[in-house]
Amino acid sequence: MSKAAEVEEYRDSKAHVEARIKDLLPRMTLKEKVGQMTQIERRVASHDAIKHLSIGSILSACGSGPFGKVKTESSDWADMVDGFQKSALESRLGIPLIYGIDAVHGNNSIHRATIFPHNIGLGATGDAELARKIGEATALEVRASGIHYTFAPCVAVCRDPRWGRCYESYSEDTEIVRKMTSIVTGLQGQPPLEHPKGYPFVAGRNNVIACAKHFVGDGGTDGGINEGNTILSYEELEKIHMAPYLDCISQGVSTIMASYSSWNGRKLHADHFLLTEILKDKLGFKGFVISDWRGLDRLSEPRGSNYRYCISSAINAGIDMVMVPFRYELLVEDLTFLVESGEIPMARIDDAVERILRVKFVAGLFEFPFASRSLLNTVGCKLHRDLAREAVRKSLVLLKNGKDPKNPFLPLDRNAKRILVAGTHADDLGYQCGGWTADWKGSSHSITIDQCMNIGRLRYFALPGSFDFVFGTLHMLLDPKYFCWCTVDLLLLINCSDHNIRLCIKARFNFCGFLLGSLLVFHTWISL
Repeated sequence: MSKAAEVEEYRDSKAHVEARIKDLLPRMTLKEKVGQMTQIERRVASHDAIKHLSIGSILSACGSGPFGKVKTESSDWADMVDGFQKSALESRLGIPLIYGIDAVHGNNSIHRATIFPHNIGLGATGDAELARKIGEATALEVRASGIHYTFAPCVAVCRDPRWGRCYESYSEDTEIVRKMTSIVTGLQGQPPLEHPKGYPFVAGRNNVIACAKHFVGDGGTDGGINEGNTILSYEELEKIHMAPYLDCISQGVSTIMASYSSWNGRKLHADHFLLTEILKDKLGFKGFVISDWRGLDRLSEPRGSNYRYCISSAINAGIDMVMVPFRYELLVEDLTFLVESGEIPMARIDDAVERILRVKFVAGLFEFPFASRSLLNTVGCKLHRDLAREAVRKSLVLLKNGKDPKNPFLPLDRNAKRILVAGTHADDLGYQCGGWTADWKGSSHSITIDQCMNIGRLRYFALPGSFDFVFGTLHMLLDPKYFCWCTVDLLLLINCSDHNIRLCIKARFNFCGFLLGSLLVFHTWISL
């Protein structure tokens, strides 16, 4: 091999991935290595920072769209991401960046994209093949927008319903969560039989880099406190919460995100035993470990103070890429200082960068760094929307159908004459879609009575033109001027929060509720 050819070995798509890494890593300066370990939010990304610092990754927080536009289309996103990528390719070594987004129930940040039920609903289906198909559809719509990386799936095992992120968990049952990790294969593609265990895998341009999260025990915190403390023996942690990660790793998951939570008082972002000794060494994970949003800041109180300590603790523990997301200059400066002072060994930096480069090579970013506009017609296409409808139907689970088996609550009475829709979010489709829809906390989008009827399928339960239907409030039942509504045949009570959207239906003395989008149905008995 000539010297000229040897210089470009890392650019040779025919060379083995490990050979390409071995060729590229020694060419990199410490500054470039630190840059590769840095993930910044798109609002602070600039051409100069990307090019001169060799920034490794950019992300969009949910709701952070391109060019300051409202309801941005996939083509707008592709233009933005390609612009950032051009800056990365102009860096000294031309290392492409990875663009990430929270596409957790479809490409949920992008206008017209297909929205699927949240994980709690998919877990209720118990259908692993359905999850795989949803992963495939999501991957196509994400890649259509130029994005390479989704922070999904969440494989938390939610053991306490008080946890505010239960809707992101497939189940309280570890085996159901393990079953639904098939979505990883949908997102990344099916690894060949001879694929090495623990090695990242991305099949091609129609697939995305996946991220199993949040390692580990985020769904088992004491009292269901978010970012709390999971109090378990290692054996219990392994059996209940770690098991789904084994399935993700066996499918070639490329990245794993550390949890904000703690295990027996030890912050996961700084836990060398779990991140390195267990995840990387024992389980053989060869992809990269990424921090959560400002995850390093949470290693000190007040948050973000003593930042060098936070960086040292996290990187030495096994964090490979830091989701900064904003004050990246400080991260670059302090991480560089810590390496030069010997507090963080260069070997640890090289290991982190090797892992990041491995994922980039495996994902084909050196060969195909830009968006494929041919995928734009997949966004919100009929095939994907039909798949979403199938997922909604299969996620319906009726736990109880009234107090009296001889007088079931469902099916609804087709002879109902007076129907009242009440509740703070009765006419808000945005909230009914749940969190991580247009914005991380969900969004608001009012709908009409007619739209509500179609969504609730009321037209199938009552004869056309045979009933009165109106939006209102529960006060109507108590206010004399609305006295006629005290004898309603059917009351749809819709009370929602930003994340957990519960649609409650009450007819006479019956009460039924479900998470629209997840459609996990529960049924209880109440009396007026």
